Order: sequence, then C-alpha cells, then structure tokens
Amino acid sequence: MNVLDRIKTQVENNPIIIYMKGTPQFPQCGFSSRAAAALQDCGQKFAYVNVLADPEIFENLPRYADWPTFPQIYINGELVGGCDIILEMHASGELQKAVADAAPKASTENSDNA
Repeated sequence: MNVLDRIKTQVENNPIIIYMKGTPQFPQCGFSSRAAAALQDCGQKFAYVNVLADPEIFENLPRYADWPTFPQIYINGELVGGCDIILEMHASGELQKAVADAAPKASTENSDNA
C-alpha cells in the first residue's frame, strides 16, 4: 500500500485523528501540543499519528489534503484544519460539538498506529 493510501485508510477508519509532531502525551512542538490539548479537553477518544516517527507520512501528508503544516486534524474523514483553526473552534464550542458528534464512531483506544 502506498503512503497516500495508508493516510486515506487512517483518515477513513478513525472518526477523529490528529497528525502531529510527537504524541498527545509527549508533543514535540508547541502547535501540536496546543491542538492535542484542545482535542483532549473535549473528553473523547481520538487517534493520533506521530509524523516524526513515520518519515513517509511526514513527507506526503501535506499532499493528501493540500495542507502544508502540522498538526492536521481530521473529523469524519474531513480535514478540519491545523492548530489555529482548532483553537478557534475550541474557543467557540464548535470543536466540542464536532468531536461529540464523531465520538460514537470512534474506536476505544488511542493509537499512533492509526
């Protein structure tokens, strides 16, 4: 399976997924840290992929949805955005609603092998 197919499978099989530098427990950049914290604050399970541990995804994810930066957050198969958009959505309550709507479809475990 090529890397874009792997990304597509991850996005389609995980209702809430963040591609980030590091993990939610040990983020490796401030933007990833803030975005993951906003997702965690919503109180639902979500999948994550540490792009620093997967060079193929790191190099090719920007092509997948034509979004050049990390983190990238997908909800129900759609790119929601990066850190700034997620923080704005969190402040307005939109993120909590989107995550709650997607949560019944989410798996019960967080995984960097999404």
